[in-house]
Amino acid sequence: MSQATRCRTMPGMTEHILPTAALRRWVEQLWLAAGCSADEARLTAEHLVGANLAGHDSHGVGMAPRYVQSWQAGELQLNQHVKVLSDNGSMLSLDAQRGMGQSMAYEAMNLAIERARQHGVCVMGLRHAHHIGRIGHWAEQAVAAGLISVHFTNALSKPVVAPFRGIEARYVTNPFTVGIPVPGREPVVLDYATSAIAMGKVRVAFNSGKKVPGDMLMDLQGNYTDDPAALFPADGGPGGALVPFAQHKGYALAMVCEMLGAALTGGDTTRPAHLTAKYGIWNNMLALVFDPARLSDQQLFGSEVNAFVDWVQSAKLRDGDEPILVPGDPERASRRARAERLPMDAGTLVEMDAAAATVSKVSGVAVPPLSSLLI
Repeated sequence: MSQATRCRTMPGMTEHILPTAALRRWVEQLWLAAGCSADEARLTAEHLVGANLAGHDSHGVGMAPRYVQSWQAGELQLNQHVKVLSDNGSMLSLDAQRGMGQSMAYEAMNLAIERARQHGVCVMGLRHAHHIGRIGHWAEQAVAAGLISVHFTNALSKPVVAPFRGIEARYVTNPFTVGIPVPGREPVVLDYATSAIAMGKVRVAFNSGKKVPGDMLMDLQGNYTDDPAALFPADGGPGGALVPFAQHKGYALAMVCEMLGAALTGGDTTRPAHLTAKYGIWNNMLALVFDPARLSDQQLFGSEVNAFVDWVQSAKLRDGDEPILVPGDPERASRRARAERLPMDAGTLVEMDAAAATVSKVSGVAVPPLSSLLI
């Protein structure tokens, strides 16, 4: 039985509040106790809490219990560094050696950024990383360096998404991501799962005792359902499946992410022969990182983007209270709202306390329960 199943809450249970800074320190302390280097623990904490700050709890600190299970099972390897398999200047092939995704992807993106600055462009393939989390974080790393990045990523875990016209899960929620720095305005960051809803969001709904939209999830018979328990059967047997977003369009993009992010980089595609990990989530990613200044005048680019966005946002609103946004706006709004305090459902809090107890027992280094930080 999965941890998510054991810790499911009932509808209406109280949502807890945690101080953001203290939560970040707690996650860092958890991984220091597990044996991570100071840098790896810091990068992991910053990334996971950063996902919560951005409003993506599905990829936030609630993933830590799964990481602890993977570490205990000998799947997640701490304190690894990316291994350069092939270096052709503007093209890099890297192996993360099953290391902590947050530090592996950070190292990989640093290498890609360095090469893009040198050559104008870098095509970087990263394979065999433990879960690298919210891919938008890596696009933001490139954007902070003034570079554009495009990411095709696959996820290797229990299949949870059915192909278009199918009812059995065959792959995971392969995300597609783009980061674009725009002179004169906030960057554009597009980052979404190719399924109608991210798997982690279904997990959050399950732990919170909430429903999901009724056209995003199917039960075992292929019927639409709003009950996230369809993915977490109590007997641990086969579950239902998520559907692709936009029907055949999301399915086709997911297939491209699998082919470019995994097969092309030398990583594993999602098929039975490769589904050997019990808890580990593996990511493979192809990233295209390039310097936009080598293509066009950046002031003209910024002026044109701003003029286009102004035109788009001038459209009459269907709902007068909901403005027209551009990619990246929801995350910026969430960061402002959550800067000091973050919500957490009761089920996830139970899982976090259990993870702290496990690390404390195994390492002999006391990690306090997260619940001790509740406001």
